Amino acid sequence: MTLFDRLFGERYTAARLRKRRHQRVGVSTTARRAADLLRSTTALIQLSPAEALTVVAYMELRRCAEGEAIIRQGHSGGQDGFMALVIEGEVTVEAVTVSRTEPHTVNVLGPGHLMGEMSLMDGEARSATCTASTEVRCAVLTRTALQTLMAEEPTTAAKLLSAVAQRLSQRLRENDTKLQLYGQLVLSMQQEIEKLIPER
Repeated sequence: MTLFDRLFGERYTAARLRKRRHQRVGVSTTARRAADLLRSTTALIQLSPAEALTVVAYMELRRCAEGEAIIRQGHSGGQDGFMALVIEGEVTVEAVTVSRTEPHTVNVLGPGHLMGEMSLMDGEARSATCTASTEVRCAVLTRTALQTLMAEEPTTAAKLLSAVAQRLSQRLRENDTKLQLYGQLVLSMQQEIEKLIPER
């Protein structure tokens, strides 16, 4: 091993890999489509076109057969946690809640939708099952790839994490609104029941 390799080997290799990633996505129509979808209103609209293309350079394309569970409720994300962007096809999101034994459909996702962002962030267990309703093509960002992105492209990684945090915050606010409406509904029902049942 030469002195140059010992001093700059790792950094030089990382720079070559980064350049190869960017060249690969630059010529790929699928990668450009994924970058456009990543910036859609259903995903991370805050990213610029260049930032989205950089993030896609760290994602891997996957094909999922119809009926395949892409994410399973209760499975730990851990170091294998990932976020996926739907490029083609349709995904059904189902969850089993405390009061049910059978899963109920929470959402149906199409191109431009993200799934698995929470597990990407915290590595905790999945909150729902995402199943391919049709053949699906998606771009996957793993926690390992995210760490590489943070090391090699810290500015873009910070923007990505900020965009994901904003998206999760928006979902929490939507859930808060739903809970408030649910609380009002329960109160109204309780008042109606009290009217129907005379006091003893």
